[in-house]
Amino acid sequence: MNRYRGSFLLLCGLMLMMRGSAAAEEAAASEVSPGVWRICLGQPEKLTPTHFQTQPPGVESLKALPPDRDLPIDLHRISGKESCHSFTITLPLESGEQLYGFGLSPELFAMRGRRVNLRPTDNPENDRGESHAPVPFYVSTRGYGVFVDTARYTQFFCGVPAPTNADAALAESKPAQVKSADNSLHPVTVLVDAAKGADVYVFAGPSMADAVRRYNLFAGGGPVPPLWGLGMWYRGKGDLSAQESERLAQSFRDEHVPCDVWGIEPGWQTKTYSSSFVWATNHFPDPDGFIRKMHQMGFRLNFWEHAFTHPSSPMFADLQPWSGDHRVWGGLAPDFATPDARRIFLAHHEGVLFSKGADGLKLDECDHQPYDPKRWSFPDGAKFPSGLDGEQMHSLFGMLYQQTMLKPLTRRGLRTWGLVRNSQALATTLPYGVYSDSYDHRGYVRGLLNEGFSGLLWVPELRDCASVEDLYRRVETLIFSPVAQVNCWYLKNPPWLQIDKAKNNAGDFMPDHKEVTAVIRRLFNLRMSLIPYLYAAFNEYHLTGSPPVRALVLDWPDDPQTYRLDDQFMFGPSLMVAPMFAGQTRRSVYLPAGDWYDFRTREKLAGGRKIDMAAASDQIPVFVKADSLVPLAKPMEYVGNDACFEITVHMYGDHPAPFTLFEDDGVTLDFARGQQNRVELSWRDGKGSVTQAGGYHGPARYHIVDWTDR
Repeated sequence: MNRYRGSFLLLCGLMLMMRGSAAAEEAAASEVSPGVWRICLGQPEKLTPTHFQTQPPGVESLKALPPDRDLPIDLHRISGKESCHSFTITLPLESGEQLYGFGLSPELFAMRGRRVNLRPTDNPENDRGESHAPVPFYVSTRGYGVFVDTARYTQFFCGVPAPTNADAALAESKPAQVKSADNSLHPVTVLVDAAKGADVYVFAGPSMADAVRRYNLFAGGGPVPPLWGLGMWYRGKGDLSAQESERLAQSFRDEHVPCDVWGIEPGWQTKTYSSSFVWATNHFPDPDGFIRKMHQMGFRLNFWEHAFTHPSSPMFADLQPWSGDHRVWGGLAPDFATPDARRIFLAHHEGVLFSKGADGLKLDECDHQPYDPKRWSFPDGAKFPSGLDGEQMHSLFGMLYQQTMLKPLTRRGLRTWGLVRNSQALATTLPYGVYSDSYDHRGYVRGLLNEGFSGLLWVPELRDCASVEDLYRRVETLIFSPVAQVNCWYLKNPPWLQIDKAKNNAGDFMPDHKEVTAVIRRLFNLRMSLIPYLYAAFNEYHLTGSPPVRALVLDWPDDPQTYRLDDQFMFGPSLMVAPMFAGQTRRSVYLPAGDWYDFRTREKLAGGRKIDMAAASDQIPVFVKADSLVPLAKPMEYVGNDACFEITVHMYGDHPAPFTLFEDDGVTLDFARGQQNRVELSWRDGKGSVTQAGGYHGPARYHIVDWTDR
């Protein structure tokens, strides 16, 4: 079959060349937002990420970025042409230029010299570029970004030879990685499956970081989480009953282990895989009472589901006309691109979850499995009422769901912070972290770096672990991530009581579990102390497009030492994190130019060099840029609605720059209507000062108790 398909495609290519219809099309650019140009090539499809964009571009914020009034790449070197299988786009690439982005790959980092396949997958630990969140956007060290507006599976040849004409279709069937030297003179070639054209958006700098900011602001700006969303998360075993969940949750409070969000896994429903979205009253006899009691203990509740709808669901009949033509695990695949599917799905969820006080959702199994011989999802050729086919829907399904399920809380004027296993381009504004069933620790760290290139949030959660050392190292990574989650969906008890799965579920705890719990408590408390600092970083993400977690190359694009550095990242404006992994007692850490301070010891270190760093298994290397103010709060066990953080301001360097805290009610959307204060911390003439301005007049969120340089 493949032999005949290849011959047919070759014939198509020859015919196209003979009649000249595949000739390259000249490009023309129009500025559609400040510093953002659109280049229309061929006949773009209508149903693309920009068509489904959640928020309009933040034009005023875009205007505030450094001006760059000229298209940052050579328009004459941009072209597009159609073949019988795909649309080919050619973009310029200069010698020495480095490329990053393309979504949330946990395996790839520096992309020059690679072929990158962008398609969603449930198994992202591969060297093809497939991931839970493939995004056809890349950013260059030369200070610009490029976005190809398509929901199709797309291949990017980043400075390596690309197939031409009919051979382009065969590239996808050859998963072997293509590489070449960085000094290659090949351009960037983009193959867009089954398309006759595409819009290409170019984002100006002048710096690499500015290009990323411009992309994020074009997407509407980053989300501002509820304060409780930045605390610790815990997901209980999948079949825990209400009584078991309450008892385990109470043990967290009794042991003073910080936790804000409690995840309810599949056992809350009568049917899963596909889902009924009906409470299993044998496990949860009083859903209202359960939610009320958990809230009284200070826990926010996040509920697992997938969107595929079981025939026993009360909304099945109404949803059937607004679903795809293939079922998944016997259930419907709702078409969230239609208003009717959204309305029906929302109405049911309002009754079973949100009217009872649910705080957020986790959407599972919403990606794809392109190489699995036992596929469970709909095929690429599936049809949906909106006009999307299965290929496009695989790319957009997670993002469309996120948009849909925001409504019940935004109608109440509330924020949420959720989880999803699939996302796509221009999802920056959505308050969801992308998580994975993969479990490689180094891959989790690499995902944290890659999130900053593509307007996404990554969740390097903890499940079980191979050793107590592995437990500590994984927790050290997750406390420096957008969502700090422990996921025990197959463990009856927390892993700090027992790391062995069988013994854990039998209630047989480790002899030293109290000592291990004390270490975990201390690490969780560090996360809780960082909430005001991280909340400020997310507000900056919203206002300026600057990612809160990002690779060093974004901040130091002219430093070649950062180009392939995939195991260190910036956390907020001033902290640099260098995670360690089980089995390591030392690691090399690169300090960019300038002075740095060890976060734990306050030792001053000269930058522009590598240092050899030792750290005990319960310590993570963290460094602070010189001339920074870092506000750290007294840890809380959870962030209540009336929480007030007692803050000590830590000074690093002789002339620390001011730091702005953002003060609001922490839970509603009123901050977006001006009900927010900016609390500026500054150090001048040997003393600290605090100034405040804004429209928030509620209870104080911050109390500055001390300033210290020790």
